[in-house]
Amino acid sequence: MRRLLVNPSDEKILSAVLEASTQAPVSAVREDATRTPTVLVVDDEPNILSALRRLLATASYRVLTAASGAAALDVLGANEVDLIISDMRMPGMSGADLLSQAQALYPETMRILLTGYSELESVVRAINEGGVYRYLSKPWDEHDLLLTIKQALEQQRLRKETARLLILTQQQNEQLACFNTALEAKVKARTEEIRQTVMFLEDAQKDLKRNFMTMVQVGASMIELRCGAIGGESHRVGQLAKQLALALGLDGLDAQDLYFAGLLHGVGKLSLPDDLLHQSVDRMTPAESHLYHQHPLRAQMLLTPVAQLTHVAHIIRHQYERFNGRGTPDGLLGEHIPIGSRILAVVRDYEGLQSGALARERMLPEQAVELIKLQANLRYDPRVVEHFLALLKDSSKLDGAMPYVQIAGAQLAAGMHLADDLRTRRGVLLMTKGSVVSDYQVAIVRRYEAQEETPLTILVQAPPEDSDCVAQAV
Repeated sequence: MRRLLVNPSDEKILSAVLEASTQAPVSAVREDATRTPTVLVVDDEPNILSALRRLLATASYRVLTAASGAAALDVLGANEVDLIISDMRMPGMSGADLLSQAQALYPETMRILLTGYSELESVVRAINEGGVYRYLSKPWDEHDLLLTIKQALEQQRLRKETARLLILTQQQNEQLACFNTALEAKVKARTEEIRQTVMFLEDAQKDLKRNFMTMVQVGASMIELRCGAIGGESHRVGQLAKQLALALGLDGLDAQDLYFAGLLHGVGKLSLPDDLLHQSVDRMTPAESHLYHQHPLRAQMLLTPVAQLTHVAHIIRHQYERFNGRGTPDGLLGEHIPIGSRILAVVRDYEGLQSGALARERMLPEQAVELIKLQANLRYDPRVVEHFLALLKDSSKLDGAMPYVQIAGAQLAAGMHLADDLRTRRGVLLMTKGSVVSDYQVAIVRRYEAQEETPLTILVQAPPEDSDCVAQAV
């Protein structure tokens, strides 16, 4: 059986339903219990009627009498009678016939037949046709007669109570069915409200995550502007670090932290002097190099208030540790260096060698790769380097390749999905990859192109019908 859980307000409703359904029948039972039973005595002999009247009066019954079957039917029609005591032999209508008609007209009335021993066949017929409760022989025993009457009336009371309870049960079942229907409708409505609330919260959570991601990317763009880095370098470091983490078997959350670490690995540089930021590491004096390599510690302090970036800050702190134990700030050795920091170091230097941040002469990608291979077991974890080189050979795993088309600002329309970050010529982030373009953003892009007189390179996801002219995002 299914069990319904109801709240307190619903329990009050249910109690009210039950109380309303039982109030009237209980009241009727109380009235019936206090009412004096009415007994109808039918006999054509006046002396027998008088004798029975006196006997029953002593037992506090209300006594009605009738001298014939026809008169008895008239009395039954005018009064509520509980018990009929009828003689068998009467002129015109026998006791068996009377009780048979009484059963048909007043089925709740109990019936007792008085008869002689010689009338056995008639008694059997009366029992079968008239539904006689008991028959007593003349002359009767007063004690036996009173006890029989008492038992007959008790049986009548039990029958009425059974009927009342059946009616009450039916009423309660009907009312409970209505209540159950109303309750299930309420539960369904509340379930729908909860579902809508959950959907709203899920959408809100997605918006929060999306906005958080965008703010981190905006922060990375500001770091690049301050440090003079090539636009999008932090995003490339983050994306490549994320893919390398997955290639090494890290889970999705760790890979996501590495993406954030790649975006924010240089946030501590914001505290460094301008002249230090705009020279390569190989040109720095020992004092300048020492100051420069303090920026991960400052990054950790900056990110500490943001609980979601605690692990990210830890990765950034140890990005200059060396696999041979001669790094900074804690001189960690080999596997004691956080795996995220070991990954970030390889990817960061791969980009830094190409951008000129590490050496005065910028390197080609293949030159950067060769230098990283030479530093395996010294600066870098050889296992990380091995997976990094394999990842570079499989370009399909880089940056989440997707079909795109390149369009001009005049072609940009609301509802399009960006296939890559949209940046200005100086590397300022305008919109992030995956964003759904709004009318406001369309106006911003066109206004920027008009003011700067420089077209933007806009990559949007290609619709299915453009599959023949689709390129692959890099």
